[in-house]
Amino acid sequence: MRSTVFTVLPLVALVSTAPAPLIARSPPNIPSTPTAQAQLADLRVAAQGSQTGYSRDLFPHWITQSGTCNTRETVLKRDGTGVVTDSACTSTSGSWFSPYDGATWSAASDVDIDHVVPLSNAWKSGAASWTTARRQTFANDLTNPQLIAVTDNVNQAKGDQGPETWKPVSIPGPGTEPERVRKKLILDQSETSYYCTYAKMWIKVKSVYTLTVTSAEKSALTSMLNSC
Repeated sequence: MRSTVFTVLPLVALVSTAPAPLIARSPPNIPSTPTAQAQLADLRVAAQGSQTGYSRDLFPHWITQSGTCNTRETVLKRDGTGVVTDSACTSTSGSWFSPYDGATWSAASDVDIDHVVPLSNAWKSGAASWTTARRQTFANDLTNPQLIAVTDNVNQAKGDQGPETWKPVSIPGPGTEPERVRKKLILDQSETSYYCTYAKMWIKVKSVYTLTVTSAEKSALTSMLNSC
């Protein structure tokens, strides 16, 4: 009789390490809607001042915050997911979700740190009379919602515009739905969901630094808060 020999091979469990889920992070100290409405009501309305004398160099930025980490690298670590840095605090890997346009990036070089209230806008609404030290504080503010990691070319398109002429494109945050479904969500959703957060950040910063708003700016912010 022929016998059959079965060889039993040990089972090897295949373990894969899933990447950390992408998280849409927000800058600190974004006010509630009622607080933002009250702060907006208290802001002084005035025409924009002159651009004369303005230079970004008058707002020293990306100063050292801790160790080898400057302001830019600190915000990249704060707003990113799974961020790895080298000994110079340069972000070598990670993921960043840009709430201005819904894009996700895996290279820090594709990400800008936006000054929510642009430096030029601040200059024309009160900062021209500040000391250099106060302008430096404004340009590197990690306490208030003034700095946020976003897609570089979107930040460049915003430039120094206020909310009366520029608003973030609003699409769903990061998720796990298939791309087809995600695109449908983007097309179906109204373009106002991030307006609320953006307006509250803008108002908070202008309130903290006692900056003025134009009548058109205030009208736009009021409308944006109505989407909250």
